Amino acid sequence: MRDGFGRDISYLRLSVTDRCNYRCRYCMPAEGVCKRRREEILSVEDCIAVAAAAAACGVTKVRVTGGEPLVRRGIVEICRGIAALPQIRELCLTTNGSLLPQLAGPLREAGVDRLNISLDTLRPTRFAALTRGGRLEDALAGLAAAEAAGFRQLKLNVVLLGGVNDDEIADFAALTREKPWQVRFIELMPMGPCADWPRERFLSADAVLSRCPALQPVGASGVAELYRLPGAAGTVGLIRPLSHRFCGGCDRIRVTADGRLKPCLHQAAEYPLRGLRGEALEAAIRAAVAAKPRGHRLADEGHSRAQRDMNEIGG
Repeated sequence: MRDGFGRDISYLRLSVTDRCNYRCRYCMPAEGVCKRRREEILSVEDCIAVAAAAAACGVTKVRVTGGEPLVRRGIVEICRGIAALPQIRELCLTTNGSLLPQLAGPLREAGVDRLNISLDTLRPTRFAALTRGGRLEDALAGLAAAEAAGFRQLKLNVVLLGGVNDDEIADFAALTREKPWQVRFIELMPMGPCADWPRERFLSADAVLSRCPALQPVGASGVAELYRLPGAAGTVGLIRPLSHRFCGGCDRIRVTADGRLKPCLHQAAEYPLRGLRGEALEAAIRAAVAAKPRGHRLADEGHSRAQRDMNEIGG
């Protein structure tokens, strides 16, 4: 499935809920968000149908997102249904990890291949402040549960926050010395609650290379530039939505929890899918892909035009 610029679209990020058990400062307002009614959200069957239609159009990789996908009732059934689709070669899930002690095993059994775990600090007090009430010990227990369930090459997503967690860059990179993990530092994007934050909060991923001069380049994985510390078991990834434009190779589409396809994260355009089935659903997906823009223009305009917070779109 190709878009209007010849890019092969093979990656679906499917949000299954806009709810979360955290209120991370860069993602959600302190008071939370207006919760959608159950009938507005894709059902378990809808989620599987969207993935199946996308697979029929050429998608081979699905990432299940939220909000926090593990708070979604039926999450294991959703994953099992998607994993059973013959065209899907890789099923991944992004989570804050807090519910993995209960769900890592069932997710692995259901067919989830890989987990990304969001973790922006290794300091308990700072963790509670950033998440507005979360406990670091829960996230760390989730990491341990994921490993125990057989998820080996975990990816840790660390959003770079200038003046907030950049003093922990070396600590995060050091995790890769003994663990075969990929610690991925992600540039903060000007959208949602942080769109008007001070400029110093938006740190270039180059700060990682400055703080860890021993890192050596070892290639790339998707949109992440990969580096390795000498002798380390894992890698460090840099994801640069601001300082490096990777729109030219973008292979993804996003479907929100209320069933709207976004061809581009940072543009307002959305295409309704909820209620469609079969050929009509496939046709709607192809039409949305055909309208995918050349780029997000984030660096040019200085802010996202997504018109939704990240928890509503899918991380």
